[in-house]
Amino acid sequence: MSGRFDDLRVGDEIPALARTVTREDVRAYADASGDQNPLHQDDDVARMVGFDGIIAHGMFTMGHLGACVAGWAGDPRNIERLSAQFRAPVFMGEQIVAGGRIRSVDATNRTVVAELWVTVTRDGNEEFAIRKGEAEVRFPDPADAS
Repeated sequence: MSGRFDDLRVGDEIPALARTVTREDVRAYADASGDQNPLHQDDDVARMVGFDGIIAHGMFTMGHLGACVAGWAGDPRNIERLSAQFRAPVFMGEQIVAGGRIRSVDATNRTVVAELWVTVTRDGNEEFAIRKGEAEVRFPDPADAS
């Protein structure tokens, strides 16, 4: 976990996690997920529907967001809930950056709710590949560890 639960405050940023998306990443995701949609595999198909080339799966991008939250939470089992709204495609070679900000802290239940996003910069403009994401994270009480 980044820091101690008792030190977390509303407005604190979740450390950003960056990744450049590659064809190999997308191919591996397609194989692991079983989603072999040609939109994610074949540039010609992607062009036929209006893209410049293949795009990453939305859930690939959300998986990156989940990795960001899990790294901050210290253990993926601490994530109680994760949601996201997909806003824009992600193309090969683009760098996606996942991050977030703490919206609420519940000291009684040791939970934090964070707003989340994934951005990509295109032509000098930051766009949201994922917006209005949210995670609820429960931080274990160190006194419960035996």
